[in-house]
Amino acid sequence: MNRIEELKREKNAVILAHNYQLPEVREVADIIGDSLELAVRAKEATADLIVFCGVRFMAETAKILNPSRKVIMPVEDAGCPLADQLTPEMIADAKAAYPDAAVVLYVNSSAGCKALADIVCTSANAVAVVRSLSETTVLFGPDANLAGYVQRQLPDRRIIPLPPGGHCYVHHDFSLADVEEARQRGGSIICHPECPAEVQAAADVIASTGGMVRRAPEQPVWNVFTEKEMVSRLKELYPDRIFYAKDGAICHDMKKTRRADVLRALETEEFEVTVPEAVMDRARRAIERMIAVP
Repeated sequence: MNRIEELKREKNAVILAHNYQLPEVREVADIIGDSLELAVRAKEATADLIVFCGVRFMAETAKILNPSRKVIMPVEDAGCPLADQLTPEMIADAKAAYPDAAVVLYVNSSAGCKALADIVCTSANAVAVVRSLSETTVLFGPDANLAGYVQRQLPDRRIIPLPPGGHCYVHHDFSLADVEEARQRGGSIICHPECPAEVQAAADVIASTGGMVRRAPEQPVWNVFTEKEMVSRLKELYPDRIFYAKDGAICHDMKKTRRADVLRALETEEFEVTVPEAVMDRARRAIERMIAVP
């Protein structure tokens, strides 16, 4: 850890880490948060070098929002299977079919897809983002469970999932059997809006990972329906609370990054994240429009 701190000072670097990163990575991070929090902090960063411990779409977002900084990922192939389910071609076809619809893309999407969006959202602000639009029909991708959550919150809008079955394999695997097990164990259930609709309906609270951090003090015992590393993060923040995770709820790409990778990235400044300028400019407008939503 001392060598990492030395290199950060030497290279004027800042380390950003998502809540789902391993504890050994979060321990050396300067900023820890959900996708929205990290996007805002990346935009504000004044360091010369941004080391992004997460997955590719997050690092791309950091580069888009702060193009004059060098952004690197400690592990080059840390991707997002959810983001991979949506392509620019799908968006173009959907826009042709629904020419009056707004395109709202979850931050869990590629830079190329974001460049075709009217506005981007995260799970924390998806409802507020859609509510801010004048359009009543919205193409929303790539997570259909999050799209369904927004639809239930805003019944006056027509939310069209893009693609229809897009999902995060970690969250989509939560089931009513998990709800029943949690009820037998005791405590409240807090679930991510990427979980299936029936799980959301059975939960006590629906929240992004940032929302989970904020809501945690409200109850003494929580069953946390999201990636299991979120529980280790919550335990660090609230040692007087009890949190239960689902053992199988693992994002394998988020687990690729280890502390040794962070050290090597600082030493070599690999792997640099680049985005074509034309794509970056269009995507930036959509992301900054999201950040401006109250």
